[in-house]
Amino acid sequence: MSFDPYERVKLGTTDVEVTRLGFGSAEIGGLYRPVPEEQAAALMAHLWESGVRYFDSAPLYGYGTAETRVGNGLRAHPRDAYTLSTKVGRLLVPIEPAEVAAPGQLKPHEADLFFGDIPPLRIRYDYTRDGVLRSVEDSLTRLGLDRIDILYIHDSDEDLFQAYPALHELREQGVIGAIGAGMNQIELTQRFAEEGDFDVFMLAGRYTLLEQPALDRLLPLCVEKDISIVIAGVMNSGILADPTRGARYNYLEAPSELIEKAQRIAAVCGRHGVPLKTAAIQFPLAHPAVASIAAGVRSIAHFDDYPAAMRAEVPAQLWEELRHEGLIPAEAPTP
Repeated sequence: MSFDPYERVKLGTTDVEVTRLGFGSAEIGGLYRPVPEEQAAALMAHLWESGVRYFDSAPLYGYGTAETRVGNGLRAHPRDAYTLSTKVGRLLVPIEPAEVAAPGQLKPHEADLFFGDIPPLRIRYDYTRDGVLRSVEDSLTRLGLDRIDILYIHDSDEDLFQAYPALHELREQGVIGAIGAGMNQIELTQRFAEEGDFDVFMLAGRYTLLEQPALDRLLPLCVEKDISIVIAGVMNSGILADPTRGARYNYLEAPSELIEKAQRIAAVCGRHGVPLKTAAIQFPLAHPAVASIAAGVRSIAHFDDYPAAMRAEVPAQLWEELRHEGLIPAEAPTP
């Protein structure tokens, strides 16, 4: 079985469609290291020419840099021809001169550890109704576009329930086509699925070839409630792309036991003549809850691995051996 990367799939019970292969813009926002403007522009042009029609961003990514670059890449195209998502919960506010003049008094934000060459802004968490509406307005300004199709609440905790009514209101008014949450953990995502009325979750790193904590309860619940899943972080921050010492997992250096597991998976793939990245890209797409994967890439060459991997024929014996070796659960759907 293989996948058409540019097949259009509806999210939940909405009319919003995404391509099976989408684009996550954190890397062109400067994740880990800066990306030159011309490189980002060339990548955006290539994504469009290739057939990608789902683009995701967030104010957090490069403190607005990613949203600006995504908007620059999309503005010349018909607005109804693509689907755009961004996130709320973090406002970008200027750093006051007094803060700049007092080194050590401005507490570093989590993103300062991951994004380079960011503008003189700081993050302010705000999940209130006014904060959500301001975040949408600010994002539209950075994007230079007239609407957002999917709105995610970004990496929240209990504050999500403070933000949820505003998203529900925007969807009811037709301002937003679909609402969801973008999370990298399953416990709260599962609670939100149980207690809210969501169309889609963007799940980062928790349903991959390396680990599947979402398999037992969250994904079956999403199938039951017609909530679609977009998988981000399909490479678990890089460990499934290159499982060697120093590889990243959850944005930090991977522990040795996970590197060892990824190497065992790679060895099985090698015995069947399949690149590890190909198996990693195809695996989550086999679950019926999963509508799309968002490829987080910074270069054309990196992106081109994704459609090629999705179209590749992977022998059933590979998945069978992974099950036999206990490297994936017996009940996990496979292509």
